[in-house]
Amino acid sequence: MRVSRAQADANRDRVIDVASRLFRKHGFDGIGLADLMKGAGLTQGGFYKQFASKEDLAAQACARAVTAVQERWRHFAARDPERPLASLVRSYLSVGHRDATEEGCVLAALGADAARTGCPVRASLEKGVEAYVDFLESLLPQDGANRRQRAMALASTMVGAIVLSRAVNDETLSETILNAAAQDILEREGTASKS
Repeated sequence: MRVSRAQADANRDRVIDVASRLFRKHGFDGIGLADLMKGAGLTQGGFYKQFASKEDLAAQACARAVTAVQERWRHFAARDPERPLASLVRSYLSVGHRDATEEGCVLAALGADAARTGCPVRASLEKGVEAYVDFLESLLPQDGANRRQRAMALASTMVGAIVLSRAVNDETLSETILNAAAQDILEREGTASKS
């Protein structure tokens, strides 16, 4: 049975959304096409009508995840308009975010995997890195020196802390990693005492 163009587009969007979550949860190699399509409620037969390859889907899923995470970052920062950076840092470096792999930061979930993929996936994540750094830079004082460099260091610290906190079994150690990174960022940015 043939589906309409609108239905085909909706199916394609659903596959990208599902892949975005499942890739973050399982990694690129941790889930096959059959399970991705099943997760979207579709059969594997339609995959190649929509995507050139699994890598094509991965690149589009990463781009979709970057967009979703950017929106989440804006939401986190808006929780406290007086201290948006502190609000973002506390929300990002939280146990809730650590445990929400499939909904959380695509860079923390797939950054290491992306290093072993082709250019399209890395290009999607590179745009994510730039967007994250741009957003962090926008939260830093306008008169601060080396704002771009500082924003890159903040992004690296935040993503790295999530990766490390997910890599250990010890819950106390995991929380200590998150708390230490948050405290270091907030003290360096002069927002720790204002919380």
